[in-house]
Amino acid sequence: MRGTQDRIADAITTFAGTMQFVYLHAAWFTVWITVNEGLFGHSAVWDPYPFGLLTMIVSLEAIFLSTFVMVSQNRQAVREKVRADLDFETNVRSEVWSARIGHALGVDPKQVEKDVQTLLAHNQAAMNGRAQSADEPTG
Repeated sequence: MRGTQDRIADAITTFAGTMQFVYLHAAWFTVWITVNEGLFGHSAVWDPYPFGLLTMIVSLEAIFLSTFVMVSQNRQAVREKVRADLDFETNVRSEVWSARIGHALGVDPKQVEKDVQTLLAHNQAAMNGRAQSADEPTG
């Protein structure tokens, strides 16, 4: 169950990961620097070069954004652990059912395991860029 704080952290993190966030900041920095360089008159300047206030605001924003990202990542890690636990449980159930069905059908488990190892080796070789026929020995 997500609380209000979690929803806020997720919303901020989601927005911070968009190009709109980048465009907004680019526009904001452009306006800030343009005004504070005196292009609209010296009476409009509130943060003269080297833009100490802008630097502080951007630093604080970075601190908060990194915290929101970590909160969201922690929540994602919890979701992934639950998902992995469910996957493991499903795999165990499937293995037990397969073994019982195979036993009832008189299937040789050693031959099945040999076939599995051959297929896994072939798949690993294919992922590593070396095509290997199913007839080649896997060593």
